[in-house]
Amino acid sequence: MNDNLYPDSLLKLIKTISRLPGIGKRTAERLALSLHSWSDDELKFFGEQLISLKENVKSCSTCGNFSDEEECKICLDLNRDTTIICVVENAGQIAVIEKSGSFNGVYHVLAGRLSPMNGVGPDKLNLASFKSRCLEATEVILATSPDFEGEATASFLTQELNGVQINISRIAQGIPVGADLSFADSASMAMAINSRRTL
Repeated sequence: MNDNLYPDSLLKLIKTISRLPGIGKRTAERLALSLHSWSDDELKFFGEQLISLKENVKSCSTCGNFSDEEECKICLDLNRDTTIICVVENAGQIAVIEKSGSFNGVYHVLAGRLSPMNGVGPDKLNLASFKSRCLEATEVILATSPDFEGEATASFLTQELNGVQINISRIAQGIPVGADLSFADSASMAMAINSRRTL
C-alpha cells in the first residue's frame, strides 16, 4: 500500500484496523474506506459501541465467560449439565465449542494459559474457584489448545485436581497439534469434544 495515497488520519485508521486478527493491510484499507463512506450517525453509533465495549461486556462471576450481567447466559441456563465443566483458555473459545453443538455442560475460563517465558504463572490464571467448582462436578474436560503451553496448562490442572474424585478428560482428535483453538471450525471442535480421552 502506497502511504502517499491517503491522508494521515485514514492511514492511522488503516493501521489500527490491520491490528485485528486475520486482517491484512489490503482488507484493512477496504474496511477503512468503507467506514469513511458511512453517515455521521452510523459512525457515531459505531464509535459509542467501541468506547462502551469494556464497560458493558464483563466477565461472568461464576465461569469467566463474556456477559452483560453478573452471570452469563450459559450459567443461568437451567438446561445445562452443571456436573460437566469444560475448561478453556479464553472466553472467545466458548463460542467455538457452542457452535459445534457437541457440549451441554458449563465452562470455566482460565483467562490465559501457563507461559513461563512470558511471565504467566498459575497466579495469573482464573483458578480461585476452579477446584471448588470441580468438587461439585463429575467430569472436567480440559479444552486448552493442543500446543506446548496448552498441554502444560492441562498437565498443571490435572495435578491440581489430584485427590479429587472426578473424571478428567482432554480433547482429542479433530484439533491439529499446534493450532489455536480460537480458529477451530465447528466440525473439528465437535470431533474433539466427542473423542475426548480420560487422563
